[in-house]
Amino acid sequence: MSPKVGVAPLRREQIVRATIRCLARDGYSGLTLKKVAREARVSQGILHYYFADKRAILVAALAAVTADLDRRVAAAQARGGPDPRRRLAALCAACLGLAARERELWIVFVEFWGEMMHDRRLREINAALYARMRRQLGAPIAQGIRAGTFRRVDVAEAAAVVLALVDGVSLQLTFDPKAFGVATAVRFCEDALTRYLEKEAP
Repeated sequence: MSPKVGVAPLRREQIVRATIRCLARDGYSGLTLKKVAREARVSQGILHYYFADKRAILVAALAAVTADLDRRVAAAQARGGPDPRRRLAALCAACLGLAARERELWIVFVEFWGEMMHDRRLREINAALYARMRRQLGAPIAQGIRAGTFRRVDVAEAAAVVLALVDGVSLQLTFDPKAFGVATAVRFCEDALTRYLEKEAP
């Protein structure tokens, strides 16, 4: 039996959030549709109405955490104003803060990466996600180059460098929080990006 009209989007969100909690607790290898149904407090029949299999529900979890990250980054950048340096700093702070406060979101990325190594379709999804993120990162970099704030660099390559930096430090905050605090991590990223992007003094 299909869900009632109006209930479907909320029920799907409920299932996806339950999946994220299960992934954070048990990993993808320990994920079963039965566990997800129990966590979401729905029947397995309802679960199968929304998702065909484990891969489909993993992709939905990735989309959810990516959307969460996008919203937080956009809000942080809006608060930072139009200055490209502040926009990049806001992005770093939003990602690193999220890694420290909501560890389960970054765990979803890690579980997805582990599975995509053996699944061509998942690799394609991840490649498209990374391409989109590099385009988003490239916008403030290109803006800074036009404004004379940043030195002239290949925007796509610079965006890949920024993404690698934020990814790597976020993962350390997620899995080794004693290595450094969020404030230290943000300062480290800002210092690294300043050295990499800003023009040398004449």
